[in-house]
Amino acid sequence: MAIIREINGWTPDIDDSAFVAETAVITGEVTVAAQAGIWYGAVLRGDMGAIHIGERSNIQDGVVVHCTTDRSKTIVGKDVTVGHRAVLHGCILEDGCLIGMGAVVMDNAVVKPHTIVAAGAVVLENQILESGYLYAGTPAKQIKKLTDAQKDGLKDNASHYVDVIDWYHASPY
Repeated sequence: MAIIREINGWTPDIDDSAFVAETAVITGEVTVAAQAGIWYGAVLRGDMGAIHIGERSNIQDGVVVHCTTDRSKTIVGKDVTVGHRAVLHGCILEDGCLIGMGAVVMDNAVVKPHTIVAAGAVVLENQILESGYLYAGTPAKQIKKLTDAQKDGLKDNASHYVDVIDWYHASPY
């Protein structure tokens, strides 16, 4: 069973339709919206600031989500995919983004809608990524404009994970 723990009077608020894997850790001021997925080994530590995971977003295996006390909060919009082992630290991911495996998004950075942060990229503190582009590298730099088909693929990817959540809800434990 997942570790879901109150910290300093804050109890995580997890929608009944969300999926939280048995090895996930969710503590403190964390909200997980409808049909979101928190996968194996993910850690959402809402002890230093608020964390919000939007509808149909998925926080994949090994992702760490945290904040800096009195300085930042982490907000993940709707239909966002956060790849395996990424780190989100006090940042804002607007709707329909994809954060690649092993990427890092730092305090007060903003990733605008329909944007891809490539695997292993580092989005620096206070960096604002323009909507509709692929960013890669350390630090993350704008690489190319996304096509309409690529932007549609971002929503399809998030929808696929909602289907996977249904598989897990239907499977006996």
